[in-house]
Amino acid sequence: MPKDDGIGASSKRREDVRFLTGVGNYTDDINLRGQAYAYFLRSDVAHGRIERLDVAAAEAMDGVLKVFTSADFAAAGGVPCGWLITDRFGQPMQEPKHPILAEGKVRHVGDPIAVIVAETLEQARDAAEAVELEIEELEPVLDVKAAVLPGATKVHDDLTSNLCYDWGFVEENREAVDAAIKAAHHVTTLELRNNRLVANPMEPRVAVGDYSRANDEHTLYTTSQNPHVIRLLMGAFVLSIPEHKLRVVAPDVGGGFGAKIFHYAEEAFVTWAAKVLNRPVKWTSSRSEAFMSDAHGRDHVTKIELAMDENNKFTAVRTDTYANMGAYLSTFAPSVPTWLHGTLMAGNYTTPLVYVNVKAVFTNTVPVDAYRGAGRPEATYQLERVIDKAAREVGMDPAELRRLNFIQPDQFPYDTPVAVTYDTGNYQATLDKALEMTDYAGLGARVAESKARGKLRGFGIAHYIEACGIAPSNLVGQLGARAGLYESATVRVNATGSISVMTGSHSHGQGHETTFAQVMAEMIGIDASQIDIVHGDTAKTPMGMGTYGSRSIAVGGSAMVRATEKIINKAKKIAAHLMEASEADIELKDGQFSVAGTDKSVAWGDVTLAAYVPHNYPLEEIEPGLEETAFYDPSNFTYPSGAYFCELEVDPDTGKVEILGFTAADDFGNVINPMIVEGQVHGGLAQGIGQALLEECVYDENGQLLTGSFMDYAMPRASDLPMFAVDHSCQTPCTHNPLGVKGCGEAGAIGSPPAVVNAVIDALQRGGYDVTDIDMPVSPARVWTAMQGAARKG
Repeated sequence: MPKDDGIGASSKRREDVRFLTGVGNYTDDINLRGQAYAYFLRSDVAHGRIERLDVAAAEAMDGVLKVFTSADFAAAGGVPCGWLITDRFGQPMQEPKHPILAEGKVRHVGDPIAVIVAETLEQARDAAEAVELEIEELEPVLDVKAAVLPGATKVHDDLTSNLCYDWGFVEENREAVDAAIKAAHHVTTLELRNNRLVANPMEPRVAVGDYSRANDEHTLYTTSQNPHVIRLLMGAFVLSIPEHKLRVVAPDVGGGFGAKIFHYAEEAFVTWAAKVLNRPVKWTSSRSEAFMSDAHGRDHVTKIELAMDENNKFTAVRTDTYANMGAYLSTFAPSVPTWLHGTLMAGNYTTPLVYVNVKAVFTNTVPVDAYRGAGRPEATYQLERVIDKAAREVGMDPAELRRLNFIQPDQFPYDTPVAVTYDTGNYQATLDKALEMTDYAGLGARVAESKARGKLRGFGIAHYIEACGIAPSNLVGQLGARAGLYESATVRVNATGSISVMTGSHSHGQGHETTFAQVMAEMIGIDASQIDIVHGDTAKTPMGMGTYGSRSIAVGGSAMVRATEKIINKAKKIAAHLMEASEADIELKDGQFSVAGTDKSVAWGDVTLAAYVPHNYPLEEIEPGLEETAFYDPSNFTYPSGAYFCELEVDPDTGKVEILGFTAADDFGNVINPMIVEGQVHGGLAQGIGQALLEECVYDENGQLLTGSFMDYAMPRASDLPMFAVDHSCQTPCTHNPLGVKGCGEAGAIGSPPAVVNAVIDALQRGGYDVTDIDMPVSPARVWTAMQGAARKG
């Protein structure tokens, strides 16, 4: 077998050939015969009552086929939420309807009111100008804390308040945590904001609906991370289409970062309109439209308290968070600040008591849902920022305070006080590796060198742990998930020995077509070029839960392994028959079946041919053919972890921050393709640093989006980032999946924001400025302002 084909090899991503040569097949490349174009008329006010909506003039314009309003969807369901949260009082969350088109009221800038479908996009846009629309503006609800005060204006008139839920976890710890904090030798308190973000994948969302009257079948082509879930949600809860009559195809997708997990109204609209108009209907988002229609991320306001004893051991953590839900509940929104956040508040540490309170609040803003990391970055940011502040308050090195409180290697499996069990880990190893890579001992000299040039140098540390794979189904079902979180794979071996793998995981930049083939090549011993990975089409895979939460190789890959094991077991029976040997003696290595202890062998291709040309075949024992399906439901999450170090300089005259170096030492368990893992970490680091220093979605006092384009929303550029030093040699394999792998796709975005902000605070402290916190993004203006308002030490 070629050296670069198996597990552990940095094989080049074979899907990149079509991407780099411009022959990828993205949703916007799909144009169907007779296709019409949809244009969404969206609200330009944050909160208002629709007083008049007259579409007659628009419908009379050239090329216009129909103008749709909410009245056309009276029989349709609203866009569903996929997760139900029960609050700390045992009551279900408030769950307002999320209509396809606004019904009576608009609730955020960008809320869709009407859709014009015309022969061309230009005609649809022109007709939108002719729609007569009058909206009575209402007071917008924007501040999450003010939104839950008595008498506050309500986003949804039919709800009792703007509070979606008041969640407590672990509720039985509440009194014990309060007592521990009251009795603590030292308590560190920090109030934080986790800034609202826009995902901004390279490819904006697109949806194309098609309908066949010949067989009453619907097809939706969409930019989605999980087409099977879209089929389930849209078919069952919105349009009442049986699953066998609904096909969802997600072809090449140019990035997702969470924003393409969810079911959106535009997908339901084009699917429905294609049947009404008896022709395909296409919608393509503009970039400015994406800013006000794609789900946003983060947007938490938190108070965290860390209690320590006289030996600086952590005794308790208490957090209170206000989480902005936006105007409606997006698909997985309720789970993000609760189960994906609260369960990680133990971090890497032995803190015996943790209590997390989350108040989820409706506001007149774009809905908020999962963004790369989804809950885990918010938890890590709180914990790692307060630990850094605590280290400074008690006069202890921040690395050593963490080391003192780490879970020890001999304590695994480790039951945390927040209801999860870490199976493996070695946090000391990643810390030591990062210290080695950054020359921590030489920091003092580098600080002095920066000072001589009039700059302030700082060093920031953060540790993270995340829960990947979002499973098992029986657990998440108890926690409110309205879907199973398993994965499926079908392995089909062709007569000549080549293989097609149909996976429910979806690749939108992760490199599945390469890594999944590497696993198969390793298991069977054939060239990876003989293996085709098929994904993104509900007609080709029985069921799947898509790609998010760093679950692809751990869950989707495990389903593929289980199906391949079935294939190998059956193939061994055939090989045993061909060689007239006992099945127990058959071995498979490098594409050859052999009889142990003999020179007898038969090639993989000969066995697969026999399966389909069964002239010499044990028909009385097994049926012809070689195809198997497996569903894999993991027994636990995987728990990658790591140590992230950031070194930077602050210009005291301007507040400008320049990152000089960034080190990431991660434990991802067994690594399938080191190059792809490194690329995933690089991408996550860029997004995390972007959040820390540059990115923020901002609304004004009227609910208008001030950062609605790349002219206003500061995405990181190459010049904003250093060369990253990445290591993943500290490997503690996962104990409960067949590959021993852990997720890697979100790590960089989780560990980097607190490392960067800790480094900025460290630089200012070393420079004599008594600054303990600056809200992200830590822009030059915010740094300079903090310095001007800070008391100088010494």
